[in-house]
Amino acid sequence: MIHSMVAAAMVAATLVPGGHTAAALPLGDADLAETRTTQTLARGVTLTSIVRGTEPAPSGEIGTTTKGPWRVNVLTIDPQRAKGHLRTTYGADLARTETVTDLVAAEGALAGVNASFFTFTASQQFPGTPVGLGVHRGRLLSEPTTDPAEADLVIDSARNRMVVGKLSWAATVRNPRTRAELPITLVNDPPAAAGAIAEFTPEFGTSTPAGEGAEVVLDRRGCVVRVAASRGVALAAGQTSLQATGVQAAPLTALAQPTTPATSTQATTAPAKSCLRVEQTVTDADGERVELRPGTYAVNGRYRLTADGEIVVPDGTGSFFDRNPRTIAGTTRTGKIVLATIDGRMTTSVGTTMDETAAVADALGLRDAINLDGGGSTTMVAAGRLVNQPSGSAQRPVGDAVIWDD
Repeated sequence: MIHSMVAAAMVAATLVPGGHTAAALPLGDADLAETRTTQTLARGVTLTSIVRGTEPAPSGEIGTTTKGPWRVNVLTIDPQRAKGHLRTTYGADLARTETVTDLVAAEGALAGVNASFFTFTASQQFPGTPVGLGVHRGRLLSEPTTDPAEADLVIDSARNRMVVGKLSWAATVRNPRTRAELPITLVNDPPAAAGAIAEFTPEFGTSTPAGEGAEVVLDRRGCVVRVAASRGVALAAGQTSLQATGVQAAPLTALAQPTTPATSTQATTAPAKSCLRVEQTVTDADGERVELRPGTYAVNGRYRLTADGEIVVPDGTGSFFDRNPRTIAGTTRTGKIVLATIDGRMTTSVGTTMDETAAVADALGLRDAINLDGGGSTTMVAAGRLVNQPSGSAQRPVGDAVIWDD
């Protein structure tokens, strides 16, 4: 249900999400004017718009000016007062992209921001596929990467809690009758031609990726219902598939047989007794196993901003570390949830470097915070309207969003 906004009150100083009086944002010159406008969207849910600096930046100084301006939007949710749930949504299917406006509207949610880094390139066949961790309703739909830059945001929707960290994943497929097993290295991501095994779920899209290799379709019990010497099939409800390319194609086909691999290169109906067991393990940075329950959601980010109240963003150079639009998610010491956007690449809001982004997160009282996808993806929607100004000429379709569903 969408709630109407109450009249906004302009204030020179306000409360940051942690509950104490806010200091000016640590951006640019210390004497810059700063205004804050706070709106109540629903019980326990507020939206604060911060404008720091008053004069448009010269177009040639967006990356270096100390006078701004900066436009920051901060959605604060108090789980103790708010009625609703924090979760994620990827839209109609995982492989496609949609705007944040469409993702929020389709769920009837009160507010949301863009979330994961995703394949992005529109010319690619599956542009919405996450490039790191993705969990929806307790189901792992995209595996975390080993890239040390990846940071993960895990949501307990039942308790409205967020945890920022780094998860790892491992999976195998085993034939209990023959005791043979193979590693699975991808989830809902087309395997490279050189040779890999990927698992696909119905959430991926209308059909699995087509191409050379082998594909084994399993029913909800894990029993083989189809073995094919090529890839690409529409999965029925409850079905999953395993795709293999290159040197892994023949071993996967053999694994799917009760005893002896089939010699036909055509699709066949496998014996009912041919069943496989897919086993996966998700662990945290301490090596402890993470249980994925129905209320578990997760998205990927790039770099932690704060951890246990300390700024932890690493030093770096290059375009990613330069000023850009940013999307932030984090929690305060008192358990409040904060989703924030910083507009950028414009004379009306110059954006932030990674160091500046971490400083903003710290100033907002975020004990633990993560940098989500930014740039042209940075978008916030609340109470049925676009809150920020995306850097492109229009909203960029994205892979998924973090939403507050009231």
